[in-house]
Amino acid sequence: MRIARLSWRDEPRYGIVEGAEGAEVVHIIHGDPLYTEVKATGQTAPLTDVRLLAPVIPRSKVVGVGRNYVAHAQEMGHIVPSEPLLFLRPNTSVIGPSDPIVLPRWSRRVEHEAELAVVISRLCKDVPRDEVDSVILGYTVANDVTARDIQESDSQWARAKGFDTSCPLGPWIETDFDASDAPVRAWVDGDVRQDGNTADLYFGVAELVEYVSGVFTLLPGDVILTGTPAGVGRLEPGNRVTCEVGGIGTLSNPVVRR
Repeated sequence: MRIARLSWRDEPRYGIVEGAEGAEVVHIIHGDPLYTEVKATGQTAPLTDVRLLAPVIPRSKVVGVGRNYVAHAQEMGHIVPSEPLLFLRPNTSVIGPSDPIVLPRWSRRVEHEAELAVVISRLCKDVPRDEVDSVILGYTVANDVTARDIQESDSQWARAKGFDTSCPLGPWIETDFDASDAPVRAWVDGDVRQDGNTADLYFGVAELVEYVSGVFTLLPGDVILTGTPAGVGRLEPGNRVTCEVGGIGTLSNPVVRR
């Protein structure tokens, strides 16, 4: 099931996306699927007639995981840590499909990072690995946009990873997804930059949810970013960056500087 958040008659609503690529239809549902049963209103619209929003705005936090692909760690001159390397993003960093990534005036090197993102379904703490599926609502695509020069100059990553518009999410939440073997790709202006696979995650989804929930209480709508494969690269004003996770969909955003 593909759960989308969208602008419907000038109001944010949720819907279920069905149909083949290019002919999708959105079925508007009652309420918020994080808190209410998924129930159709009977209203529908072609996907092309609605504006998709970020599929979730975390009530609490986005938890990032750094250096979780060996090849990416190596391209950055690091090794994969012995335990997941965690950082936090504020929910004000989240934007949706087609929203502009605004390059901050205080950074001169901002880079894309295509990632698989996990959306948490309910309040949970210390989740055993074999129960992780019970706390996952679904998965979406993320772009963990990073001010690389600031990441290298600061002793922590709050500024480099948490600035406004630095966490695009979308296009929707896929609830029926195998996270063990899915392509993760990124293009900039149509040129392939990243081409990886979740099979190469050093710490898999179950390990990450178990570990993160041992550190933080997770709330409904919290998001865990699982890390990026090799091939990260610079973004410039006027670029369009597109990220894809096979089996979920694509997320595309223009890049601007104001």
